[in-house]
Amino acid sequence: MGFRTDAIHAGQEPDPSTGAIVTPIFQTSTYVQESLGKHKGYEYARTQNPTRFALEKNMAALERGVAGYAFASGMAATTAITQLLLKQGDHAICSENVYGGTFRLFDKIIRHYGIEFTYVNTPDLPTLEKAMRPNTKMVFIETPTNPMMAVTDIRGVVEIAHRGSARVVVDNTFMTPYLQRPIEFGADIVVHSTTKYLNGHSDSVGGVVILARNDDAEQLKFIQNAAGAILSPFDSWLILRGIKTLPLRMDAHNANAMKIATYLAAHPKVKHVFYPGLPTHPGHALAKQQMSGFGGIIAFDLGSLDAAKRFLDRVKLCSLAESLGAVETLISHPATMTHASVPADHRAKLGITDGLVRISVGIEDIDDLLSDLDSAFG
Repeated sequence: MGFRTDAIHAGQEPDPSTGAIVTPIFQTSTYVQESLGKHKGYEYARTQNPTRFALEKNMAALERGVAGYAFASGMAATTAITQLLLKQGDHAICSENVYGGTFRLFDKIIRHYGIEFTYVNTPDLPTLEKAMRPNTKMVFIETPTNPMMAVTDIRGVVEIAHRGSARVVVDNTFMTPYLQRPIEFGADIVVHSTTKYLNGHSDSVGGVVILARNDDAEQLKFIQNAAGAILSPFDSWLILRGIKTLPLRMDAHNANAMKIATYLAAHPKVKHVFYPGLPTHPGHALAKQQMSGFGGIIAFDLGSLDAAKRFLDRVKLCSLAESLGAVETLISHPATMTHASVPADHRAKLGITDGLVRISVGIEDIDDLLSDLDSAFG
């Protein structure tokens, strides 16, 4: 089936008891068994829930994986991946410009279990290859990265990692499976914060992991049940609802972002624009090869904290808020919001300056968004 058809139908059948075309919210903690040892495949809701199962099957189909598992947040999903792949004495490589919450998890929690992390510029494949060790078990990449929009060659990373015993994990939150499918380039695992584009309406928090290998899928299924950080039935239903319009929304995000990036690139008060859709972006050619669009996230540098604060205080239609990927335009200051947990010297090295602003372009009328930005520049 085509992507738009799968987004609407994959993993979802009319409810057998009523014919309801939308998968119901099975809001239950347990299931009545017919007799001792005899049940209908459902025993306890942490282990099995039909609404969650529908979402997991849907995401596995969209990302072209063998199975998917949904978690209570994107960070819970990433934590489960580390439990799957890493043990004491192992080494992992991570994109140096990664979401601040991912860095916080790896640096402040996971490394204390005797696991070492190396942060590298993953678009630079020779540097990545030099960082590989015999005990490297995971290469975790974002592409494009948050917030600097650096693009990594997924296939190139896979070739390097698979020469050893490392699995490749791709955080595909920014692109969604509509614009990029890492498993098709050889990645072993894909992770999403479903809070973002998949849900798309700023009313749910969740995460999902999709796996390319059956052995990894079986082990992650065990971890999901044993650790218990599952996604609720209601959140599963909300995300399924959001995914049905994902292709339409992503087309609109992509179109609006391209126009705003072009506008910002020509503005005299903007020092630099980071958006892979611009021909001046160093990852533009690669982005065209492995992505079918450039997404809705733009970062731009206004030169100073004062300039950024003045701009953010003046926007009206664009909402100053954490998160991204919603139908409404969200704008943020990475240095004090999403990446505050990253040490200041490391932020400076990555280019996350005090003047950097990140905008998650929504699907409002483009003329209204451009007018709001014009007013904010003054």
